[in-house]
Amino acid sequence: MSRPGYLRSAWPWRSAAYLVTGAVAGAVALVGIVTAAALGVVLAVVLVGLPLVVLTALAGLPVAWVERSRLGLVDLDPAPEQHQPPASEGLWAWLTTRLREQVTWRELGYALLFAGLLWPVDALAVTVALFLPLSVVATPVMMATVGGGEEAKVLKQWTVTTWPSAFGIAMLGLVLLALGAYVLGTAAGARVELTRLLIAPRDGDLGVKVVELTRSRVRLVDAFEAERRRIERDLHDGAQQRLVALTMTLGLARLDVPDGPLADQLARAHDEAGKALAELRELIHGIHPKVLADYGIEAAVSDAADRSPVPVDVDLDLSGRLSQSVEAAAYFVVCEALANVAKHSGASRARVSGGWAGGRLAVQVRDDGRGGADARGGSGLTGLADRVSALDGKLSLSSPPGGPTELHVEFPCELTDPADRCA
Repeated sequence: MSRPGYLRSAWPWRSAAYLVTGAVAGAVALVGIVTAAALGVVLAVVLVGLPLVVLTALAGLPVAWVERSRLGLVDLDPAPEQHQPPASEGLWAWLTTRLREQVTWRELGYALLFAGLLWPVDALAVTVALFLPLSVVATPVMMATVGGGEEAKVLKQWTVTTWPSAFGIAMLGLVLLALGAYVLGTAAGARVELTRLLIAPRDGDLGVKVVELTRSRVRLVDAFEAERRRIERDLHDGAQQRLVALTMTLGLARLDVPDGPLADQLARAHDEAGKALAELRELIHGIHPKVLADYGIEAAVSDAADRSPVPVDVDLDLSGRLSQSVEAAAYFVVCEALANVAKHSGASRARVSGGWAGGRLAVQVRDDGRGGADARGGSGLTGLADRVSALDGKLSLSSPPGGPTELHVEFPCELTDPADRCA
């Protein structure tokens, strides 16, 4: 509206169309809602009116759909629907989903406001800013037709009897029409912002986007863990078995070859094959240990504690299995923490404890070392925090100088029955 070409653009007419359609749609909504509510209340005593009562409660859905469509007349920013798809197919699933959504009741409130108050305001704005100035502009036409060239009524209040006066009134009507164009734009803009606020806020789909982003992140984490398991399985069943066969073949060849240069070369080859096999087994264990997939996080953490150069006490209380992504994340957090204990803490003993309660898995790794752990010091704590946050978990670290150091992680998750997991 602040641009010089506003009056010559289509925006005043688009604003007028928005307000006119709003007045019509509001009147229709008023008749429909009142009729459905009245019939539903009257017929509720014989249970026939209950569907009409439910229909009245869902009256906001068509009204909101029409309003989102009308927004395109004056607002170029699309208004996406914020309803969630039902969990399953069928009318009952759709109905229960809609009745449980906050969006549905917000749209019903807007429908009642629209049918009771807003559409008369739209009609009043169009009448004052468009129809009245147009009737003033049409004074010469009315004088030539209805008045027989002798007189004309301006807004049915003032009588014009001369042609100069009629054309002067028409010029005044053009000025009023120009001013009315700004009134129409202001009214339409205010109505659009109110509609946006109530049923289609510009950031209203932010929650939907966050939910979808969270779901996509979980899907990516699950896909990543599935790929890790596939790589571990391929290495375990493929490359490792070939290296085992190669090591056995070289060992048998050493038995058949007499002492000499060839025997020395076979011995070196046999030793290198054994080292490669050991490194491959360590790599496989680091990618995704088989004990974690087969027996769960308790057994996997106990295995990691047995392999730690620092003595580790394990006290985990889990009565079932967790999701694969949570188990993998918790396991690798514990492994990284124990590696940091062995490399940086100077501790003589560590402890891993935790359990599941209230829909959350909590794990603590504590050591009696020197403390002073810093995420900026290259200890891998930043990577641990990223891995935990990918599953909506929390990580906290307490490591004052002089110790002790305690790493605490939590994951939102649910326990599953081991038999179900195997199935």
